[in-house]
This record gives sequence, structure tokens and C-alpha cells, in this order.
Amino acid sequence: MTSTPCSGNRKLILDVDTGIDDALALAYLASFNEVDLLGVIGTYGNVVADTAVRNTRYVLDRLGLHHVPAMAGSTHPSWADSFIADAGCAQFHGVDGLGGFGPVADSSVPDSVVVNAIPSDCQTCSDGICASEAGTCTSAVRRLISVGGYDVHDPHANPSTDSFALSFAMGDRAMRADTVHSPALPEGVRFIIDTIRRFGSDVTVVATGPLTDIAAAIDAAPDIASSLQLVMMGGTLTQEGNCWDATAETNIIQDPEAADRVFHSEADTTMVGLDVTHQCLLGRAATAGWRGTELGDFLADMADFSIEANAKADARLFAKGMPLHDPLAAAVAIDPGLVGCFDLPMKVETQTGDFHGTRGRTIGDPAGLIDPSAPRVHVALTVDHNRFVADFAHRIAHMVAARA
Repeated sequence: MTSTPCSGNRKLILDVDTGIDDALALAYLASFNEVDLLGVIGTYGNVVADTAVRNTRYVLDRLGLHHVPAMAGSTHPSWADSFIADAGCAQFHGVDGLGGFGPVADSSVPDSVVVNAIPSDCQTCSDGICASEAGTCTSAVRRLISVGGYDVHDPHANPSTDSFALSFAMGDRAMRADTVHSPALPEGVRFIIDTIRRFGSDVTVVATGPLTDIAAAIDAAPDIASSLQLVMMGGTLTQEGNCWDATAETNIIQDPEAADRVFHSEADTTMVGLDVTHQCLLGRAATAGWRGTELGDFLADMADFSIEANAKADARLFAKGMPLHDPLAAAVAIDPGLVGCFDLPMKVETQTGDFHGTRGRTIGDPAGLIDPSAPRVHVALTVDHNRFVADFAHRIAHMVAARA
């Protein structure tokens, strides 16, 4: 079996929230000699940002990509002050993000410690001061905490039991510490800006998590927008979403404001959403072909964890395997011909209610439809799923055998 080769070296930056499919996307890219992976940025989403960076470094090292830098991106969405991973992500990726097959955490500093998080017995007073048995919060202003894209007080906020317990394992130390302020521009955001200024449209950014880092880069350096080639995994246009309201998609609900800013920027954006990723299913027959080496077993173990979790969650959709969300986005950055796109001015709903729609929904922008100069997003609606899934499975099998 032969694969569609790249035409010359493709320079890529990945912005990831490294869970299982992010890790598989990295493995897929590692199978190409023609891909120049300039750097990988770890952000919040499937896991907290520190865990994403650690998972990224671990996966890169196991793939032999020791030279590729792993950098820190945003630690929380643009609308919130901090972030807690939710139970849904733990269900599909494991508490560690890699199905329990990732690096052993430093037990002295739990990954999921959340500074200034609100405990379960918290009562928010009318003046915004949080009082509980744990003491009074250090700030008189209620801090916004995102739990998987939902405000901590929203009934849909559903923190992972294990990670939430860990977040309070440090007791007063966790509750009384000052909020950790990220630098104005995280290292990863600065890397995006500097790299695009250096290479222009010769580099493609592949975002497989929330779009917070991308929006932050455009906000800080508007001059890069017209040169920014972006392939993003997220959103849905023609089918239901995978969040509580069955409208929004997980990466978009994390930071709808950031996604909306990206959609309305000059960036050349390709949206690889659930419309196409749900057609690309990887089953156990494929992962069985990866086994027999240390690297192959590692990748197969993670994929099998996801295959089982998806089948358990919705056998109607995923009886044949796990959807290759992030690997498909990575593949489209190399071979755009895998998908057929409809160019459409897009918006992201940032509120829920009458005349607002549903927060996190990705939909055509009616204002853009009557403005021919409005930015268009390339929305992937069809995919050569048989070719991609076969190529993906083959490339991983070939790579692990070659690196045995």
C-alpha cells in the first residue's frame, strides 16, 4: 500500500491538549520524513495545561522526536481565570489524558491542583466573597472557573471525580495560594507569532484543542493573521455536537469567544469538525497490527482505551471504532485533498438564549453572507475516510516496526 506523499517539506506547529487522539496525531506525523515539526504547544482541554505539556514531551520522546520543543500555552480559556478538566474528558482519555499509559506523575505536585478553586460547600455571597468552612477566598471578586468549558456554578459543570479530589488534596495550601498569573503571552503563543513572522504562510498551525492560543496570537500580533494557515479540529455544522446540549463541540465550548475571534480574522482557516471526524473510525483490527514492540504496544494500548470508551458511550456511532478527530486534522494539513470543503462565513455563538442560539454552536454568520469581503472558513463536509483510515493504520504499523 502506498500513501499520498507530501510535496516538499511541510512546516507544522501543533497546538494540542494532549489526550489520546492528540498523541496519535503526533505519531502519525512522525511517520512522515517530509514533515518538519517545528514545535508543539500544550494547552488546557482534555487535561490541565501542565499535564498536556508533560504528556506531549513524553509522547515526543517515545516517538524519538527529542529535538522537537514542547512549550506551554494558555492555562485557561479567555473568559475564565482558571480551568478544571471535566469528567467527560477523563472518560475518553483517562485522568492522565493518555488512558493511564502516560508518564508517572510527580506525587509531590498533583497535576490537577487548582489554585483558588471553589470547594463543594462553597456559598457565593451577594458581594462576591466566597465563604466556606475552608475559609474566605483571598479575592473579593468572584473568579470565573471553567470546568470543561462550563462555569463552575453551571449545572453542566462536571469535574472529574479523581482530578477534583486531587485538586483539594493540598488543603489550605491549594485554597489560600494566590492565583497563578500566566505571563501576558505564554511561551507557546510567542512561538506562534515569531514562527509565522519568520516563515509566513509556509508554516501551518494545527490546533487540536481550544483556540485560545490562536486567538491570543492574533490579538497580540494582528500582522500575522493574513499569513496564518490554520487547520483546526473542532466545531460541527451539519450534525449534532458532543456536549450537553448536543449542539456544541468540545473544543469550541471550551472558549467560544476565542473561536469566534479566529473565525472573523484574516487567518486562512480550515475547520475539521465532527462532520468528517465521525466518519473516520479506527478499530481493534488496526491496532492489533501495531503490537509487538514497546512503541507499538504503547500506541495500541491508548487507542484501545479510546475505542472501548467510545463504544461504551455511544455504540450507535462508534461500534466500529474511535473517531480519529485530531489525526484527521493533522492529515489535512499535509494532504488537503482528503476533505471536501464548503467556504462559508462562520460565527460561534457566545451566549445561550432567545435570539442568541446556543453557546458554542458553530454556524454560518448571516452578516457575513451579505458581505462579500467577510472572511470565509473552509468547512470540511466530506472526507475520503477509507483512504485516510487505511493510510493512518498502515503508517503507524510501518513506523513502529521501523523503530523497533
